[in-house]
Amino acid sequence: MTIEPSQNRHLAEQWLPVLLLLFVGSGCAALIYEIVWFQLLELYIGSSTISVGVLLGTFMGGMCLGSLLLPRVVSARQHPLRVYAFLEIGIGVFGLLLLVIMPVVGRIYTSWGGYGITGFLLRGFVAAVCLLPPTLAMGATLPAIARWVETTPKGVSWLGFFYAGNIAGAVCGSLLAGFYLLRVYDMVTATFVAAGLNAVVAAIGLALAVITPARLTSEPLAPSVPDASPAPQSGDVIVYIAIAVSGFTALAGEVIWTRMLGLVFGATVYTFSIILAVFLIGLGIGSSLGSIVARTVTRPRLLFGWCQVLVVGAIAWTAYMLSNSLPYWPINLTLSTNIRYNFHLDLARAIWTILPAPILWGASFPLALASVATRGQDAGRLVGGVYAANTVGAIVGSVFASLLLVAWIGSQHAQQVMMILSALAGMLLLTVSWPATEQKTLDLGMAGNAALIGALVLSGWLLMTVPPIPGILVAYGRYAATWAGQVGDIFYVGEGLNSSVAVSRLGNGVLNYHNAGKIQASSQPQDMRLQRMLGHATTLIPDSPKRVLVIGCGAGVTAGAVSIDPALERETIAEIEPLVPEVVSTHFGEHNFNVIKNPKVRVQIDDGRHFLLTTREKFDGITSDPLDPWVRGAAALYTKEFFEAVKAHLNPGGVVTLFVQLYESTPSAVKSEIGTFFEVFPNGFILGNPHEGKGYDTVLVGQLEPRPINLDEIQQRLQRPEYAPVAQSLSQIGINSAVELFANYAASASDLKPWLADASINRDSNLRLQYLAGLGLNLYRGEFIYSEILRYRRFPEGLFIGSEETLSRLRSTFDRPLEFEP
Repeated sequence: MTIEPSQNRHLAEQWLPVLLLLFVGSGCAALIYEIVWFQLLELYIGSSTISVGVLLGTFMGGMCLGSLLLPRVVSARQHPLRVYAFLEIGIGVFGLLLLVIMPVVGRIYTSWGGYGITGFLLRGFVAAVCLLPPTLAMGATLPAIARWVETTPKGVSWLGFFYAGNIAGAVCGSLLAGFYLLRVYDMVTATFVAAGLNAVVAAIGLALAVITPARLTSEPLAPSVPDASPAPQSGDVIVYIAIAVSGFTALAGEVIWTRMLGLVFGATVYTFSIILAVFLIGLGIGSSLGSIVARTVTRPRLLFGWCQVLVVGAIAWTAYMLSNSLPYWPINLTLSTNIRYNFHLDLARAIWTILPAPILWGASFPLALASVATRGQDAGRLVGGVYAANTVGAIVGSVFASLLLVAWIGSQHAQQVMMILSALAGMLLLTVSWPATEQKTLDLGMAGNAALIGALVLSGWLLMTVPPIPGILVAYGRYAATWAGQVGDIFYVGEGLNSSVAVSRLGNGVLNYHNAGKIQASSQPQDMRLQRMLGHATTLIPDSPKRVLVIGCGAGVTAGAVSIDPALERETIAEIEPLVPEVVSTHFGEHNFNVIKNPKVRVQIDDGRHFLLTTREKFDGITSDPLDPWVRGAAALYTKEFFEAVKAHLNPGGVVTLFVQLYESTPSAVKSEIGTFFEVFPNGFILGNPHEGKGYDTVLVGQLEPRPINLDEIQQRLQRPEYAPVAQSLSQIGINSAVELFANYAASASDLKPWLADASINRDSNLRLQYLAGLGLNLYRGEFIYSEILRYRRFPEGLFIGSEETLSRLRSTFDRPLEFEP
């Protein structure tokens, strides 16, 4: 069929809005995949900052390669819509295949995985095997479709709109996955939804390819060199450098601000979804605005330069809001019993705080395209080159910010580095873009010089206004405003590789260890009681606790209680944050028996799950320092599969103990934790740790095989001279005998079957707990939850053995009335 050039252009242009919707669909699918793939791979290669950096670098690296390779591998004579459709099909197929491939590759990795350079390279290899194929296709979609439009200002504007549409879809994908698909269903369902979107997009793309011409332009391709593009003009290199800097600062900012906002909002999966959505919304708004401007502006390079200069002010705004404003807003989150109201508040605060900079970063992409576009250029290579430069900068920015900048120089100076780079990129663009003289009434050379000097001075002043992260934010996070003026002395604040840590002392002498924006451990009686119960139960129940693993160092009190058992030969502490052992060794030695300096103790810097899955060592006892299940990533330490791995690493007669908090939680979350644990340890039981007669937290106890606990034998051990430190430690928390320790018995797995009938089992495939726990972040229903558990409390026949006198004393504790009523 012969089509006239005007008909050709009109026929294609009428379908451009439909193509924009297709990019919304593919962006939505891409974010669902990203969240699912990261969640799956973190189960195997770990959730430490290093592992996440490997995953993010591989993901973005694949997209970068895809954008560069497609214009060089696929001929420009192929119909762009058909190429785009087949790429979407490939993404969907790989997405479904990875559901099968990832667990297999993960199991192979955990059987070989380790630490050091070899371990990191192996993590990178695993990430590459899983992520490179689909991300290559993802990165190629925009360059593929770019060949359908002209490299004119109007055509470049449409490319910017496609980019914005892709980001709009990504916003929908992040919210859909984070708030619905993974909360209600699982990773398999989320993957099928994403693959379904790919299929719909591909089908529409193929249909459009049948009814539309292969190119929007009527200009024929050069017959001699089919895919040739004009040589780069002078100054284009600066544009590529500037867009790379823009990518660097954007991803570095996302990493740093997500970490700080995680303190302000609480580091739940919902917080991360909200922050990601707001960041993407800003990029989408900016890209749309930049695309509109790119249609008419005659010197886009100049506008691109001013965008980078304005980014300096936007970063200064966000830095001030995060450190000097947001933590002190007069907000008491406990006034709301509906977490959804807090989500609304968090969304509004995130928009107010971080939106300006993403808008400017989003506008930079279409302006960079317009700055280097020339008529007759291969649009695929144009988009691929700019997109690749931006992505390379983003990879470097995310890796440097997460692995180096914050841990080395802190978030204050890291943000200042971002501002310096943005200012330099902007000045460079403006210097080469502003004409020295021009035949107009206004001398633009003088005006340009004045503007540059003014921008430079203002940038320098803004650089000095970036405040350090406040200690009260690190210590109390979302409750910083309610603690202002009564926090005592926060005498240590440190920003580590994975988290920020603080140590404070109240006026009454109580020492607090802060992590994730809350008190994780303290010298308060109820906290000391919990941590020492965890440690001592782990070593007193087994006959011969020679080797013990402690997951998480915390304040070191749990690990310290383990370390003083005279039967212990070797204790391993798996701690994800390198800063923590040093801090607790310095400030909590009095309370943790100087555990870090104990020659029997080895500290392994790694997240607990990754360490356990990759070690071949077995233990007589495994325990965990108190972990908050609502913190993103912590739910992986409460899955059925993880508990099965724990069980597989126990020696005969081995014991596992686990902390379960009742405060800031919901009945459904507590049921999920306890029900999942009892699925693997069906003979397990609960020890309660009430505070002031009310439910506070509990300790779950599981044994490799059902063995009765001999109270007389434990009591005899406590009375030996070598066990004097253990007996004294228990005495300090109000426990003076074996009977008093196990008088805290609350219920057993068999007793709680009716209560746990509707428990949602937390599995690797859904990580349901982190969504359930995140909904109870500001609730205090521990009294009600504990009273529900105690309804099933009865004397456990067969669990405890000993003399008649001993058992009678224990039985008498069950005859006492409850200390409170629900």
